[in-house]
Amino acid sequence: MRTNLIRTTALAATALVAALSLTACGGSNEGTRSAGPAPAAASNTDGKAESTASQTPETTAPPTGTPAENASTPARGKHAGGNGNETAHSGTEKAAPAAATARTACTTANTTVTVTEVTRPINHLLLTLKNTGSGLCDAYYAPRLGFDGAQSVFPILEDSKPQAVVTLAPGEEAYAGIGLTGEPGQGTLHKSKNLSVHFAKRNGSTYDTPAKLKLPSETYWDDNGFVTYWQSDRATALTF
Repeated sequence: MRTNLIRTTALAATALVAALSLTACGGSNEGTRSAGPAPAAASNTDGKAESTASQTPETTAPPTGTPAENASTPARGKHAGGNGNETAHSGTEKAAPAAATARTACTTANTTVTVTEVTRPINHLLLTLKNTGSGLCDAYYAPRLGFDGAQSVFPILEDSKPQAVVTLAPGEEAYAGIGLTGEPGQGTLHKSKNLSVHFAKRNGSTYDTPAKLKLPSETYWDDNGFVTYWQSDRATALTF
C-alpha cells in the first residue's frame, strides 16, 4: 500500500508539472499571434473581462490635426501672416505702381514733322507730327505756319478744334490739314518752296525755334487758306 501511495503521488506531481508547463506555453503564444481567433479573455477578480489583443490594434491612423496630416500646411504666427489670425503669405506679390511718365509739350526737341501732298481733298497738304522722345508730349492748339514770302501767320481754322488736346506716346503721331486756298478766284496766289512750323505752348504762345520743311514742288497758297488744329487721326485732319 505504501508503494502504491508513493507511485500515485509521483504520478500526480508529474501531471501537475505538465499542466503548469502547458499553461506557460499558452501564455507565451498569445503575445505573438497575428491570425486566428483571439483566446477567451480571463476574468479578473472583479469579474470584468480583459483582453490585451482587442485593446491594442495592429495599425493606428494618426489623429486629426497631428503633424503627419499638416506637414504641407503653412505655419501661422507673427512670422507667417503678421499675426496668429492671418493666413500664411500666398507668395504672390502686387506689382509696384508705375512711375509717373515724363510729360511735356511737343516741340522740335522731341518730335519730327513732315509735310506731304494729298490727292483728296484737292489743294491740301498734310502735316504729320511724330513723337520721337522718351515720354508723353502734348500737341497744343494748331501749328503756326509761315510760308516763305508771307507777311503774316497762316490762318487757323477754329472750327477744327478737338474736344481734348492730342497727347502722343513715344512713336505715336498727330496730324494737321492745310487748305492751301479758299474759293477759286477769291485770293491772290503765291508760290512757296519752304515752310516754317512753330509749336504752341500750353498758354497759347509759340516756341521760338520752328521746324523747317521743304514744300512739294509747285505749291501755291492764298490768304484764304487755313491750317487745322492737331488731330489724333489722318482722316479727321483732312475732313475740313
